[in-house]
Amino acid sequence: MSEERYGEFVLVRRHGDGGDGAVGPVAELVLDRPKAMNAVSTEMARSIAGACTALGADRDVRVVVLTSTHERAFCVGADLKERNSFSDAELVRQRPVARGAYTGVLELPVPTIAAVHGFALGGGFELALACDVIVADRTAVVGLPEVSVGVIPGGGGTQLLPRRVGAARAAELIFTARRVEAAEARELGLVDQLVEEGRDREEALALGARIAANSPVGLRAAKRALRLGQGLDLRAGLEVEDAAWRAVAFSGDRAEGVAAFNEKRKPEWPGE
Repeated sequence: MSEERYGEFVLVRRHGDGGDGAVGPVAELVLDRPKAMNAVSTEMARSIAGACTALGADRDVRVVVLTSTHERAFCVGADLKERNSFSDAELVRQRPVARGAYTGVLELPVPTIAAVHGFALGGGFELALACDVIVADRTAVVGLPEVSVGVIPGGGGTQLLPRRVGAARAAELIFTARRVEAAEARELGLVDQLVEEGRDREEALALGARIAANSPVGLRAAKRALRLGQGLDLRAGLEVEDAAWRAVAFSGDRAEGVAAFNEKRKPEWPGE
């Protein structure tokens, strides 16, 4: 496992190198501001965005798993203490930096998994919503409480939550600002997998390893088709899918995958 730090509050760990010094295909994007329960400050937002830019450009990365070092929280959202000190002009200047963190996770070209325990509130839950799959343990408490402090979800929550649970359910959750505990969160579809307490990171990394065993070309194309097809009518969505299929059909990964299947062996993906 290798590690690289982005600023003071973000760490990237690389897993699955097989001991030969090669870079592993599963990258763990670690929120590491434990003294503030991972509240997203301007500096931390800039670091998340920078880490995502680097991970997105790295063709060796097949999966990104978003985790936390805090024992009782995934992320409690925006740093409201910092925000309280801002003038209106400073808040305007900070907005694109904050957005960069959420869009950085959302626009990662590979499958993404959030490993959630404890509080994932406001912008913290929006970071999880930006991922493709959310694995939560039984201590998880999620919610978008922004209207209770006079704002609205601004990290994608008003758009991502209804895509998960439907417009009416999202409206109820956002308008009431209520916190949802793990069992109900799983029942409502706010999280995808519910695991035993303390196992969210382990299970998310294991899921990431299973995904990373597949074709890197196929994974990126499948994610692109899934994301670009959202909100389109069926005919338009099928055209998106066809374009993604054509992008992989003549790839080295496709040739290797078919050959490995017929030769009854594990594929050695060229990644192109």
